[in-house]
Amino acid sequence: MSILLHALVLLTVRRSPLTALPFATDLSSVKPGASPLGPAQISDPPSEDGQDLPPLTKTTERRLMAKIDWHILPCLCVLYLLAFLDRVNIGNAAILGLKSELDLTQGTKYNTALTIFFVPYILLEIPSNILLKKLKPHVWLSLCMFGFGLVTICQGLVSSWGGLMATRFFLGVFETGMFPGCFYLMGMWYKRSEAQKRFSFFFSSTTLAGAFGGLLAYGLGQMDGVRGYRGWRWVFIIEGLITCVFSIVWFFLLPDFPEEVKWLTEEERDFVRAKLAKDVGKSAHHIKMGWREVWAVLKDYKVIIGGFMYFGLIVPAYGYAYFAPSIIQSYGYSSVKTQLYSIPPWAAAFGFSLVIAWCSDRLRYRFAFTVIPICCAIAGFAMLFSIHGKENRAAQYGALFLVTSGAYSAMPVIVCWFAMNLGGHHRRSVGSAWQIGFGNIGGIIATYSFVAKDAPYYRPGYSICISFCCLSILACVAYALALVHENRKRAQAAIESTTVSSEEEEYLGDLSPSYRYQY
Repeated sequence: MSILLHALVLLTVRRSPLTALPFATDLSSVKPGASPLGPAQISDPPSEDGQDLPPLTKTTERRLMAKIDWHILPCLCVLYLLAFLDRVNIGNAAILGLKSELDLTQGTKYNTALTIFFVPYILLEIPSNILLKKLKPHVWLSLCMFGFGLVTICQGLVSSWGGLMATRFFLGVFETGMFPGCFYLMGMWYKRSEAQKRFSFFFSSTTLAGAFGGLLAYGLGQMDGVRGYRGWRWVFIIEGLITCVFSIVWFFLLPDFPEEVKWLTEEERDFVRAKLAKDVGKSAHHIKMGWREVWAVLKDYKVIIGGFMYFGLIVPAYGYAYFAPSIIQSYGYSSVKTQLYSIPPWAAAFGFSLVIAWCSDRLRYRFAFTVIPICCAIAGFAMLFSIHGKENRAAQYGALFLVTSGAYSAMPVIVCWFAMNLGGHHRRSVGSAWQIGFGNIGGIIATYSFVAKDAPYYRPGYSICISFCCLSILACVAYALALVHENRKRAQAAIESTTVSSEEEEYLGDLSPSYRYQY
């Protein structure tokens, strides 16, 4: 523990001038060549209108960014909200009669149905991102969206455990590319200093999905018996129909990469390209991606560590998402009231994640904004582990706010921090898919962490969540130290005038000697 605290203090307070990026809120004070990193430093444009970048004659940078935000963020947020809703609404359905009607109340059949989702979801992440680049985002993402909407409808029509297993498997097939694909696409539009609040706003759609799912399940639960269907079936059918309708509209609205969209003028396109090249190097959009490029990315030890950062948080995040209704119901609430009580913790997580994102972007710092929220989640799980009894349900319910606010605030920072430190299309595409794919192995662990025999206290589940939160903190420390080491090594190489050609630099991405990592 003392080593961990020492590392935290070292990274937070004693940041080396050879490795730190400019840490000023007034960007006009950061002049090219004045950085401690020398000429290799990647810094922001010194003015809002893009001085030292191609001029904008018909608009301003602020208006251009607003235009980009309007085209990208609403589409991706709604897409992922529906994807996450269709993934975790089984938790709401479980307490509305799914378990009893399909005879899943004994043993681990229900947990296995949750687990089967993650098999294709993990294995197909990287192929999905490769297809995203080949087919264009608006085509691939909207097709997948229609697919998982249709499967969700089918989930409401199953009559056996085998049918539920089949639909959950195909739900994983169609949802596999949603999260890494959206993050990859956003990463090709925004600078590192612009990304965190936008990534967190996008990721907060998961918390809105949790809140909206609880509210919707409350309403749909009232349809129990309509046309002979139980309320839990209507949860799947209605939410699946909503997704299918949106997928058709989203085929025409989803954005592609900056090099491909038609709603940018050539002047705006040139400006975006130049700004991103100045921040993270050239995009390498034209470089074709094969298995050799994939393997080259996966050999990078920093990429492996990035997977463990996310892996450690997935266990508590999915543990809560899937089992929160059952946990809340164990406090003595009815099925209907449980749906309502599931909403406030998700809403709190939405607000807290936006605050964390704003602070992280304002300070241009990531490490502390991963560790602090994870510690909040650990505190929440520790309370749930040690406090029991209906007389203490207010304290137990309050602990859920710490869990959601901590876990769901740290996750977007971790993913953004990692993705935006990867330069170029091929490294960012493969690296982000690896992080999400490997990380979601934790989802399998989460589904077996809260089993029926441990109710109502779920001590094994809470202890597992605490352990994996600690793993995530250790991985974050290791990743930050790796970035410090790489920046120092490259600063020394810059002093020794180590250079590469512009073609090599474009192909290398963040492995280029001129690239500097943010931590």
